Amino acid sequence: MQQQKLESLTHPTSPLKRKSPVRGLLAMALLPLFGMVTAYGIAPDTNTRDIPVQPLIQNLALPQLAANQGETAQVFHHEERVLSGETLGALLTRLGVAQQDTALLLSQSAAQIGRSLRSGQRVQAEISENGDLQELRLTGPDGSLNRVSRQADGFVLDQPQAVLESRIVMRSGRIESSLFAATDAASLPDSVAVKMADIFGTQLDFRSDLRKGDTFSIVYAMDYRNGEPTGTGKILSAEYVNDGKAYRAVLYRTPSGREEYYGPNGESFSKGFLRSPLEFSRITSGFSNSRLHPVLGFHRRHTGTDFGAPTGARVRATGDATVAFAGRKGGYGNIVILRHRNGIETYYAHLSRFAGGMRPGRSVSQGDIIGFVGMTGTATGPHLHYEVRIAGQPRNPVTAKLPGSPPLPVAQRQHFKEQTAAWTRLLDQLRGTNLAALD
Repeated sequence: MQQQKLESLTHPTSPLKRKSPVRGLLAMALLPLFGMVTAYGIAPDTNTRDIPVQPLIQNLALPQLAANQGETAQVFHHEERVLSGETLGALLTRLGVAQQDTALLLSQSAAQIGRSLRSGQRVQAEISENGDLQELRLTGPDGSLNRVSRQADGFVLDQPQAVLESRIVMRSGRIESSLFAATDAASLPDSVAVKMADIFGTQLDFRSDLRKGDTFSIVYAMDYRNGEPTGTGKILSAEYVNDGKAYRAVLYRTPSGREEYYGPNGESFSKGFLRSPLEFSRITSGFSNSRLHPVLGFHRRHTGTDFGAPTGARVRATGDATVAFAGRKGGYGNIVILRHRNGIETYYAHLSRFAGGMRPGRSVSQGDIIGFVGMTGTATGPHLHYEVRIAGQPRNPVTAKLPGSPPLPVAQRQHFKEQTAAWTRLLDQLRGTNLAALD
C-alpha cells in the first residue's frame, strides 16, 4: 500500500504531477508577498544609521522659450468711478495713463467722450506697465457703453453691442434705526425696498409697526446692461419678521398671466386694503371722538387719521375702487372719495391737486396715485386726512378690520407650490443669514 502511494506521487502521468507547474507559478506569485511580510517584520530592528548615502545628480533638459516670450509686457486692469466735476484729462491721470497717450486721446476723442462723462459713471481701463493705454470702457448709468481702443495710428471710439443679463440677487438685513438705513446697509436698491414695503403694506404699517431688531430677507431679479442695473428689480420672494412674527410672500403668475404676491398658504398679499395711503410718513393726529381742533380751537370729533407729509407727496388708493367724488368739499378742501365693495368708502382730503383723470365713475386699483398732499381746506400745514367709512359710519383706519382678498383657489394650489418652490428654498437659505455682511 505504501509503495503504491509513493509511485502515484512520482509517476510521470499522475494528475498531481500535471498540476505542479500551476502550483509553482502560484508559489512564485506569493513569494513577493511573503517576502514583504518578512521584511516588515524585521524592519523595526534594522540599523539604518550605517547605510551609506550617495547623492545622485542628473542633468535635466529645460524647454526652450521663444525669443520674445519672456519680454511680453504686462497689462493692468483698473476700475474707477467718475468723480463729481472730473474732466477726462483728470480721470486719465488718476487711472495712470501715460502723458503722451492722454494728450493723444484728448486731441482725438475728448469732445465725444466728454459729453457722455457723468458723475458716478463706471470706468474700466487696460494699461501696460509703461502706462500705455490699451482700452478704455465707459459705462453710463443706463448701461450704455463707449469703448476706446488703441490702433496703429491712435485711438478709435466705438459703441459695442450691449451685453444683457438677468441675475438673481439675495439680500438680508436687520433694522437698527429705520427701514431705509437697513436696506442701504444691505446694498438693497431703494426701488426694491419701496416694493417690499408695498408688498407687506396690507399686513404692516412701516411708520408705526417698525421695531428695532426686525429682520428682512429678500430674493429679487435684476436686469443688467453691460454690468449696470436697469429697471427696478422684480421681487420673487420676501420675508419680514416684525416683533418676532414672520410675514412671507412669494410671486405667483396665475394661469391668466397676472402676477400677484401670496403667502405660503395661498393667502393674497396684493389686494385687500393698504394700511397707509402714503408710502412713508408719520401719524400726526389719530382718530378721536373728542379732539381739540388746531384751527377752530374747540373740541370736536376727528373722524380720520392725519398723516404728516410734505406738499406734493403721492397719495395712493388703499384698495380697488371706483371714484365717487373728486373736487372741493368744505373744510376737507380738495378731496377724493373712493367707493369700494361691501359698502366701504375712503376719503383723501386737503390735497394740493388731483392725479390726472380723477372723475366720478373711474375705476382705480390698489396703489394707484390719486392725488398729492397739500393743505387746502381747514388745515394748518401740509398733511393728508384719511378716513374709512363702513355703511356711512367713520371707523378708525388703524384698527378697523377691513375685508381682504379671497385666497388662491384650491385648484391652483399645487401649481402655486411647484412654481414658487425655488424662490421659497432661496428664502429659507437666507433665514438667519446677514448677506450684507458677507458681501
